[in-house]
Amino acid sequence: MNKLVLVSGAGRGLGASIAESFIESGYRVAINYSSSKEKAEELSARLGDSAESFKADIRDADQVLGMCDEIHSHFGVYPAVLINNAMANYVFNGDLRKKAEEISWKEMQDHIDVTIKGSLNLIQTLVPKMKEEKFGRVINIGTNLVQNPVVPYHDYTIAKGGLLALTRTFAKDLGQYGITVNMVSGGLLKVTDASAATPDEVFEAIAQMTPLQKVTTVKDLADAVVFFASDASRAITGQNLTVDGGLTFN
Repeated sequence: MNKLVLVSGAGRGLGASIAESFIESGYRVAINYSSSKEKAEELSARLGDSAESFKADIRDADQVLGMCDEIHSHFGVYPAVLINNAMANYVFNGDLRKKAEEISWKEMQDHIDVTIKGSLNLIQTLVPKMKEEKFGRVINIGTNLVQNPVVPYHDYTIAKGGLLALTRTFAKDLGQYGITVNMVSGGLLKVTDASAATPDEVFEAIAQMTPLQKVTTVKDLADAVVFFASDASRAITGQNLTVDGGLTFN
């Protein structure tokens, strides 16, 4: 079994935690970054010989192709597991977000270009390799805001909603080749670079509303992502697993 994983946007935050969980589970990891060079290289060094960092703006199909060839040159194989985690720069603070009558198309487009176009570029580059091996795992990172949009993160949530649709349609198309496509959706995670601006009282309120009485951590979500790459998930595709301690039921 090819146990090489490519995690997009893995230089920091949730992506870095996902990379760590895969290393702990015996995988090799290609860490993609666009601007977080220093953090990506620090992460790679910390994770050891089974990890390496690679630069590419995933919105650019040519850069994605070049990066995947570099990964192949370094590891000897192309990734059989793809984690679409990258997102546009964002600050999760509801008080700062624009309402429906204020938000611009450009703000939505910025998220769509990374979340959907970037994921599409990565999938279309790697799927031919997965078909050759008759095995592949595509795991998209979503949000429980698609089910329960309690905060007006319109641009972010709309892009993730599109990624959920892509998850389902691509699962139907690619299943015949031994490729599964699933999504893991978190709630507000404690703590990432993006959620660091969230007031403590918001975290406390969420914990009180959650059946498990705690806020989901990046490690909680990262470990669920590893499950979808494992053989234990071999009969699961087109699904969206919400990892938020039961705050929303999916």
